[in-house]
Amino acid sequence: MPGRKTAVLFACLLLLPAVLYVVAIVAYPLVDTFYLSFTDASLRRTTNWIGWANYEKIFDTEFATIIIRTFVWTFLSVALKMIIGTSGALLLNAALPGRAVFRILTMPPWIVPMAIGIFMWGWMYNGQFGMISGLLQRFGLSDGPVAFLAYGHTAFWATIVTDVWIGVPMVTMYMLAAIQAVPLDLNEAAWVDGASRFYRLRRITLPMILPSAITMSMISLISTFNSFDIIWILTQGGPSGSTTTMIIDTYKTAIGSKRFGEGAARAVVICIFLSAFALLYFRAITKISNRMTT
Repeated sequence: MPGRKTAVLFACLLLLPAVLYVVAIVAYPLVDTFYLSFTDASLRRTTNWIGWANYEKIFDTEFATIIIRTFVWTFLSVALKMIIGTSGALLLNAALPGRAVFRILTMPPWIVPMAIGIFMWGWMYNGQFGMISGLLQRFGLSDGPVAFLAYGHTAFWATIVTDVWIGVPMVTMYMLAAIQAVPLDLNEAAWVDGASRFYRLRRITLPMILPSAITMSMISLISTFNSFDIIWILTQGGPSGSTTTMIIDTYKTAIGSKRFGEGAARAVVICIFLSAFALLYFRAITKISNRMTT
């Protein structure tokens, strides 16, 4: 037994650096943010405890509209990334000439630094000298320049398109790996039995890659929900707040307006939503795993 206690103590000592790292990087900022959300912290030297006032103020303002906008923005972006990425993975897995070249061509949006790619899209959306506006005018689809980022509805979709362009390569590569992990003998047996390609896709490939699709959806959902760079560089939440999501509003409140307490309350709400998403993800994965093992 002394040897077992020594082994357990040694294991704890090995884990200690990781535990300290998690406490310093994750746990302490989280607890501190939660504490600040109940105060009127700002640039003033004194900080007062105000209880639930910051949370009451959140739902007394237009934050509810911002929450709905964030969910719509996230859902549309993640859905498009999953549909386009999975479709692209299926095509890249097919026996087509030049398949390796097409796989390489999917990588530039992922390889190019995000800020550079976003600035590129900003130039393309420009109404006076942007490529998209120029093409619309050339083909007679627009009577004049179209400033996509100057109007609420077009700016909203412009940010979604940019986010999809940046996120699709990761989804494609991940889903391609999942598709290639499907046992070939299942498809070959179904092909010998006369099953069509669509039937094999619907009955074999898609059910087998479902856990991977759920995992990728969760990763994409978290990154999209917290997406800051794309919206901030393109529109800074405008025009007239039409692209202001929860993370943008939190930044404007805490950093822009120096209302740290209110910003912390908004950050706590974001954390609650993401925790709920993670809980739903683990429940879905557990159900699928149990169904596949029975």
